[in-house]
Amino acid sequence: MASRKRERKRRLGKGIGNIYAVLVYAFIYAPIAVMVVFSFNDQKTNYYWKGFTLRWYEKLFTDSSIVEYLWNSLFIAIAATVISVIVGTIGAVGLIRFEFRIKKLINNSLYIPIVIPEVVLGLSLLMLFEIIHLPLGFTAIILSHATFCIPFVIIIMRGRLAGMDLSVEEASMDLGANRLVTFFRVTLPMLIPGIVSGAFMSFTLSIDDVIISNFVSGPYSTTLPVKILSLVKTGLSPEVNALTTIMIAVVLTGLLINSVVQVLMRKRALTHTKSYF
Repeated sequence: MASRKRERKRRLGKGIGNIYAVLVYAFIYAPIAVMVVFSFNDQKTNYYWKGFTLRWYEKLFTDSSIVEYLWNSLFIAIAATVISVIVGTIGAVGLIRFEFRIKKLINNSLYIPIVIPEVVLGLSLLMLFEIIHLPLGFTAIILSHATFCIPFVIIIMRGRLAGMDLSVEEASMDLGANRLVTFFRVTLPMLIPGIVSGAFMSFTLSIDDVIISNFVSGPYSTTLPVKILSLVKTGLSPEVNALTTIMIAVVLTGLLINSVVQVLMRKRALTHTKSYF
């Protein structure tokens, strides 16, 4: 009898948990689903469903100025990602592999760009660029995005390095390889999954940023999120829904590729390490 009650409670708890999970996911993804559906709606104002059409996608790539802002965002995100990955990887290796006086200070200061409000960070970067007479525009935005992306890359790479076996690098140097050769032939292949994760994180943070970009952008360097924010005041056009749907599809494809690449790189790094010795 007691076992039946426990079984009933277990099933009830499992059912409530499933319902709660469905409600949470519906709350998160329902607005995205609605936006995707209305990107195919044959009506300019998204108040009701009129019919299926692809004309908003056609208009997006023919006579829409939104694509120009998308290219601006992509250029800035790619440039900021490259800088963040290079600086973040080198910084993580230095923080893990070497000892120096201000190491603890640097480790603690990594979290400042992460926890500080973006309004404060954007305003401080704007003041800095004015002091050093750096014109607002693409360069200012790229440097600003790299500023808050680098700590994320370092934290990801630091976790990756902390889980690596130091004996592999030591064995490489015992066999005659110097530190540079060991880094490129042993350490770097093992860091590829972390580098890919850091690159995806930096790219996502950069292309999604609104507040900091709004502070440091110039008249000809407006990014897509800033443009969408300005369109909210006058009403979003259906082309924005179409573009956002395409971006969601690209992000989902990127996540899938990232998962596949990480699995392949782990296997390759393991095979490379075995063949090297």
